[in-house]
Amino acid sequence: MTHTQAEPIQQTIVVNAPLERAFSVFVDRFDAIKPREHNLLAVPIAETVFEPRVGGNIYDRGVDGTECRWARVLAYEPPNRLVFSWDIDMRWQIETDPNKTSEVEVRFIAQSADSTRVELEHRNLERHGDGWEAVRDGVDNEAGWPLYLQRYADQVNEPGDPARQ
Repeated sequence: MTHTQAEPIQQTIVVNAPLERAFSVFVDRFDAIKPREHNLLAVPIAETVFEPRVGGNIYDRGVDGTECRWARVLAYEPPNRLVFSWDIDMRWQIETDPNKTSEVEVRFIAQSADSTRVELEHRNLERHGDGWEAVRDGVDNEAGWPLYLQRYADQVNEPGDPARQ
């Protein structure tokens, strides 16, 4: 039996922020980056939590207090890189078998003192098994990673942000 190696999804954006700030905004403001409509809970999302450490989780907390853990932090190397699992299957439900999850790596590369290139790679999509293309198609369209990166850029450029002073 042959297994197809899926091409990784790659997205890049350049933000007007120093390296350390670009990294911290991604992690600290992930709640504002992830759209509320991307919801696996039975109730509206109150917040999305990014636990900034290897072994931490990314999860949504519902308005009723329920939680949906949909990613595990696999690498956390501020201010240069982080990797998290994508524990969502092709039916947009939680995948509990780590061998059937893909990975998202986000790299932060200083372009200058005030500019950072952010490279996002969603890889190992074939691990989701037959039908993995549904995951690829869901995250590689305008409502997927491009939307997340645009919302991230909006957070970096938010006027009045004390971290920009």
